[in-house]
Amino acid sequence: MVLRGYVPTSEETLQTLAALRLQSLNSDFSTHAPCPRLEELFPPRALHARLPPPRPRTAKCHGARLRVGLLAGGLWGQALAKQRAERDQRLRGRLREEGASTVAAIVEKWKLLQGMGRPEAMAAYVALVREWPGFGSTLFDVDLRVSPLEARPQRLWLGIGAKAVSLYKPGELEPLDSFNYGRISSFGASDSSTFRLSVEDQDLLFETSQVDEIAQLLNTYLTSTGTRQPPQRQEPATSSPASAPAILPQGLCPTARPWLHPPPVGSFPR
Repeated sequence: MVLRGYVPTSEETLQTLAALRLQSLNSDFSTHAPCPRLEELFPPRALHARLPPPRPRTAKCHGARLRVGLLAGGLWGQALAKQRAERDQRLRGRLREEGASTVAAIVEKWKLLQGMGRPEAMAAYVALVREWPGFGSTLFDVDLRVSPLEARPQRLWLGIGAKAVSLYKPGELEPLDSFNYGRISSFGASDSSTFRLSVEDQDLLFETSQVDEIAQLLNTYLTSTGTRQPPQRQEPATSSPASAPAILPQGLCPTARPWLHPPPVGSFPR
């Protein structure tokens, strides 16, 4: 989840996590130590986020320009293709530069971890990731539609945790909203690409390619907690939800904290 960009935190912390991963894999820094590819240490989307957004192009359809474009035919198309190729080449070059800069920063942090054992590095890694309040949740990319007639759905992360379902704006630390399982009256698949979640008197419709995965995970948590009966598919909510308060997590520290008291060592997160 870290490498897929699903742990929103600062670049400084992401670099520290990458250095801890190297320390766990290779022990102390050495010029002869094998170094994984950057995408195995650092989320690629964090690199792409550094690039400037593409400038909107304004089409000018004045008579003379339009006639020239029409007469040029294939030449005009070739010119556009050449411009796109040049732009893509510039972006690839910029990504290589940003990648080299990130690798250098990670290596410098790796050098500072000299003497740290693998269990300690793993514990420090987990301690940093646990600072995010959504730690332990499984995140899904979804498009939220408040109603079936809504034209533009909102891209969100749907977080399924052991105690609550949360909605995050991608990259944000705090959830937009969070619903504990006592507030969920029903859920199910409206069709193969639409997941419906009924929270009290509101129906939330999510467009996603992972409808079955979301439904199975929700059902597992609800069954294990004994909160309610298994969900009914494609039917409106009929049961009255429990009036339990929503769980609102606390924020994630934006920078890496010292690992003076690491938690017990668990499995190495991937």
